[in-house]
Amino acid sequence: MEIIGTLVQKLEPQTGTSQRGEWKKQGFVIETQDQFPKKVCIMNWNDKVPMDNITEGTVVTASINIESREFKGNWYTDVTMWRVVTGDASSNNSNFANEMPPPNPPMPEESAEDDLPF
Repeated sequence: MEIIGTLVQKLEPQTGTSQRGEWKKQGFVIETQDQFPKKVCIMNWNDKVPMDNITEGTVVTASINIESREFKGNWYTDVTMWRVVTGDASSNNSNFANEMPPPNPPMPEESAEDDLPF
């Protein structure tokens, strides 16, 4: 899945240690280019995507994964990036798959054979 928007904020990196070892994550807030723009915080785990050369105000196309998990009856959703390209890398300008459904097919013309009582 891809999201296109302007990088509006780089959050401070966070580090820690888990059973699997050391980890690092940093959040990046992207504002979409929709009619009604939305801000989305996307996480970059363990510097998987180099973001040092991308500055705030840059238009980016982020390839993301969205995943939810349950913990003690509550659900948590993560948006993680696995690639970022500067500029609008998409030929269309949609941020999510916002496609219009196909138009309804034209109704057939009435004929004498279709003479129903209702």
